[in-house]
Amino acid sequence: MHNEVSLLRDGAILFGVGLAFVLVFRRLGLGATLGYLVAGAVVGPHVLGLVGGAESKMGIAELGITLLLFIVGLELNPSRLWRMKHEIFGLGLLQVLACGLAVTGVVWLAGFSGPAALALGLPLALSSTAQVLPMLQSAGRLRTPFGERTFAILLFQDLSIVPLITIVAALSRNPADANAPPGWLLGIYTLIAVAGLILVGRFLLRPLFRLIGNLGEREMFVFAALFTVIASAAVMEYFGLSTALGAFVAGVMLADSPYRHELEADVDPFRSILLGLFFLAVGMMLDLGAIAERPAFVFAMAAALIATKAVVIVGIGMAFGMTWRNALALGLLLSQGGEFGFVLFAQAQQGLLVAPEAASLFGAIVTLSMATTPFLMGATRRFREAPVQPLEAPDGPKTDGANAIIVGYGRFGQTVAQMLILQDIPVTLIDRDIEMIEIASSFGATVYYGDGTRLDLLRQAGAAEAELILFCIDGDQLEPDMLEGVHAAFPQATLFVRAYDRRSLIKLRDAPVEYVVREVMGSAIEMARRALKSLRVDAGAIDRAEEEYRHRDRERLREQRATGDLRAALDRIVTQKARD
Repeated sequence: MHNEVSLLRDGAILFGVGLAFVLVFRRLGLGATLGYLVAGAVVGPHVLGLVGGAESKMGIAELGITLLLFIVGLELNPSRLWRMKHEIFGLGLLQVLACGLAVTGVVWLAGFSGPAALALGLPLALSSTAQVLPMLQSAGRLRTPFGERTFAILLFQDLSIVPLITIVAALSRNPADANAPPGWLLGIYTLIAVAGLILVGRFLLRPLFRLIGNLGEREMFVFAALFTVIASAAVMEYFGLSTALGAFVAGVMLADSPYRHELEADVDPFRSILLGLFFLAVGMMLDLGAIAERPAFVFAMAAALIATKAVVIVGIGMAFGMTWRNALALGLLLSQGGEFGFVLFAQAQQGLLVAPEAASLFGAIVTLSMATTPFLMGATRRFREAPVQPLEAPDGPKTDGANAIIVGYGRFGQTVAQMLILQDIPVTLIDRDIEMIEIASSFGATVYYGDGTRLDLLRQAGAAEAELILFCIDGDQLEPDMLEGVHAAFPQATLFVRAYDRRSLIKLRDAPVEYVVREVMGSAIEMARRALKSLRVDAGAIDRAEEEYRHRDRERLREQRATGDLRAALDRIVTQKARD
């Protein structure tokens, strides 16, 4: 019972202090990551000592890193990888190698041994995805050429985590690692595990998610998503490999499935919470005493890190055809250390490559460099090319970064989607009908599974960048409050709605939508026109009949919207017409 009380007390303190610091740091424009780190340092044993057991909390919190790699894998659908292959595997690879070796040299000159310098320098080549991407998105620069290059580099950095972990493990001096399998055997284990995960994903996971989708149980979807991540990580751990690699492979094998956005939306809250706990634990483990003894070293190394990475990235950017302004902006934006550095520093310490004091010092260096990111982000505005033009859409429709999101791909949504695609407008399609998704897939259309009325799923589907959101859902499912929420979350998107009948139309009269269309009105009018034509009614008379009907319909709607009484309003209109 005492342990339970202690756990609850520690949790309340950690989350309470973390929440307070994150709010303050967000308000100051410094980002949530720094807020968590400082909060952990404050409540940790080196300041207030309110919470202990950072190592045990780190074991749970590392699930946040695992979930992050799973979401990174989900982003890697084949079409996007192919479109960005030169930036990811050219620009990204060169950045990691060049910055890693350059920073390793700086660390070696500071007096560290070769293996220690390599174990510390390579992680410092990575930047903070958790900081940079949200900043680019909030500034509206993520879908620009500059933002795409930045994303490509960050994506390759995330991919490089697994080989970097392997390199640090190979350098280990820990006797406990002496009985570990040789490198060639680990390579075979890796191939077997990856191949096994791919087969499981193809023949077991996809049918499992199809079954859950047919049941319509969102809770089971969340449960299955977490099971996928944890089970794939456990398989890798069994073979003595990186758990992050298992989660990443699981994400990749589901990246081109129709369940991608639903999985992202379901896993992302757990990833955010556990990543926050991870940074809190890192902050608790920072040895502030060691930092206080060598403050000049911390500040000098942080400055050297920023300057070295900025210079190297500027050179690489210009070699890839960027102007010096954009290359300088890219160098400044990616000059900080990243969150994965903490993971690799801990592994280097466990492998007896660096002392605990050195791991704390370099954790502080990364933290200090991350503190400069908001200011360097502001400085990039002075150097980037202006105005920044959006990326040109590639030939043919694409599903990522769509200009339009269509919710509901039944007979109504299909017509809307096909007309937009004929005008080369990229669309993302969302539906909850598994049978419809599979039929659409057989005709070459990619429809994602999910509830398109959920804000989190719309956000994962790219609603923050979409110009149009069209709700083509069957039945009377849409509520004004939901549409108000969508409009508030994505104000740049114009909303269009399919209404079931007059009652739906009246209910949505105050909703922030551009246009509401009744689903059968146009086809009913067309049938009436055809019927009149078959009776040899003059075309002019048919046009006048349609205009008269539309006029009366508008009057009824105006009266019904004002009174809310469908029958009484209709009676008044009919009575007035009879008198006329």
